Amino acid sequence: MFSVSTSFDLHRGRIERMLRLPGGMVWNNMERRVRRVEAEAIRRAPGGMKARIRAQIRRGPTGDFQGIIKVDHPAAIYVLNGTRPHRIVPRTKKALRFTVGGQVVFATVVNHPGNKPNNFLKEALRAAL
Repeated sequence: MFSVSTSFDLHRGRIERMLRLPGGMVWNNMERRVRRVEAEAIRRAPGGMKARIRAQIRRGPTGDFQGIIKVDHPAAIYVLNGTRPHRIVPRTKKALRFTVGGQVVFATVVNHPGNKPNNFLKEALRAAL
């Protein structure tokens, strides 16, 4: 008759570190993915918004990791959602002053057609993952 036996020790602390602590396998994988989305968002962002994009990883309320891409620019909401057509009127002066084609133009009212949404964050997420 022939028999085989085996045993192993399960080190819960090591497994916990490997899976749940910063610097572990899950953390490193999440950081790599978040950095890829951040780079793609910076590439797709318009104008000065590129410099105001930051990524971070933090723990959620249940202890799982969350990757966060933050755009800290005052016009971000208008770029992402777009704007409706609206009128622009002067607040402190009698007329608006701006330059068109190298010439200075004055106007008492400007009818702005609005801007189409540019959801570069969603596109960056789709492209990077």
